[in-house]
Amino acid sequence: MSAPAPTVDDTAVVDPDTLPDLSPPPAGRNLLAIPWVARTLRSGWYPKILQIPVTAVFGLVAYQLLVGPDVAHENAGTALMWVLWWPVIPIVFVLLGRFWCAVCPFGLISDTVQRWVGVNQPVPRFLKNNGIWLIDASFLAITWADHVWGIVESPFGSGVLLLLLTTAVIASGAFFQRRTFCRYLCFLGGLSGNYARTGMVELRADADVCRTCTAKAACYNGTEKVAGCPLFTFPRTMEDSANCNLCANCVKSCPNDAITIRVRKPTSELWFLDKPRLEQSALAMAIMGIVLIQNVTMLSIWQDVLDEIADLTGVTSYPVIFTVAFALAVSLPLGLLALASRVAAQANLESTWQNFARFGYALIPLDVAGHLAHNLFHLLAEGGSVYYTVANLFGAGVSGSTALVGAGTIQVLQFSLLALGALGSAYTAKRIAYRRYRTTARRHATLAPFLAVIVVLTIVNVWLFLLPMAHRM
Repeated sequence: MSAPAPTVDDTAVVDPDTLPDLSPPPAGRNLLAIPWVARTLRSGWYPKILQIPVTAVFGLVAYQLLVGPDVAHENAGTALMWVLWWPVIPIVFVLLGRFWCAVCPFGLISDTVQRWVGVNQPVPRFLKNNGIWLIDASFLAITWADHVWGIVESPFGSGVLLLLLTTAVIASGAFFQRRTFCRYLCFLGGLSGNYARTGMVELRADADVCRTCTAKAACYNGTEKVAGCPLFTFPRTMEDSANCNLCANCVKSCPNDAITIRVRKPTSELWFLDKPRLEQSALAMAIMGIVLIQNVTMLSIWQDVLDEIADLTGVTSYPVIFTVAFALAVSLPLGLLALASRVAAQANLESTWQNFARFGYALIPLDVAGHLAHNLFHLLAEGGSVYYTVANLFGAGVSGSTALVGAGTIQVLQFSLLALGALGSAYTAKRIAYRRYRTTARRHATLAPFLAVIVVLTIVNVWLFLLPMAHRM
């Protein structure tokens, strides 16, 4: 079993006004009480019945990227990966949590390699303690490399990225236990873990039943017929959904039917977290910065900005200019949250980093909304390219407008998403403050700076979405 993850230390909090409300979240409807859902999840075919076709499509995408047309708008792999899959995947996280990881081809590849040649070494302590920081760094590095080397716009570049990730998955499966790559190294796993906290489905175990269990933690260790938890998560001690992919291994292996899969209010997990982690909040802010720089560089005026910088400074190197812009974009949400945390620390007697860790989670709904709004442009303005490029693989010879709806409709949907995200973040921040602090004065003084950050970041996003954006393909 993996070592407990480092958390922000709350033991120093002794002021009675900061004693938290530790009441558990309300229980939603248990989906396993629905017969067909229970039969599906307990079947030996789940999730294989979904993994196999997804892996087949993955193979088609990889093949097209590596040997298909060199031009992005003619390549079915580019359309399927960046115009369809990448915009849709955050929606899956919001609706079903980390479910994508249950059907992801990388998981199947890792399991297969492990079964054939795996030596099942324990996960290095360094990875256990620092995995999320490595995920943060890899997410930033991939985004930087995309803009500097044009990975998304280059089918072959996207194919090479897939090959590198697949190689890492194979190496991890060959050397280490379970899905070490997915838990501690996958940048998409880090993104899905953060976004899964806003999801509408959660898997939990009945602690009262687990206390009397004599099955030697079969839900974690597995049985002769069912593998253990691939993401090293013990259902009995779970307080969040960040490392549960709904693979249902624990549902199959638990002899006491102690596992439940429940529907819940979106984002509710965020205000019931009792052990916030600094690195998770930092990842949320880094992702928000990434979305900001993605928006900036896709604006029609971005080339004008580059020309203006060249005129003023004489610097014409795109990697240099983008690196500076990238650092500024990522630093903006991080800096704003750190500043708000510093202000709040003067009022609630907790440290700046305790506030940063706790209230960083409140920004995740706005983070998700900004990401969805950005991707929505690609999906709705370029979604037709998926049909045309895939149909042309079979000799259809079709072409036409890639837009599925008009620009005005896209903007209305984008602003609606941002409004929901801002309201979700504000409400989450309020619930965290009201759950954590007892007095009205302390609640309001803590909440005010974080609401200000939410307002500022919402305005920045709205302004960017008001400007014309360029197409990906």
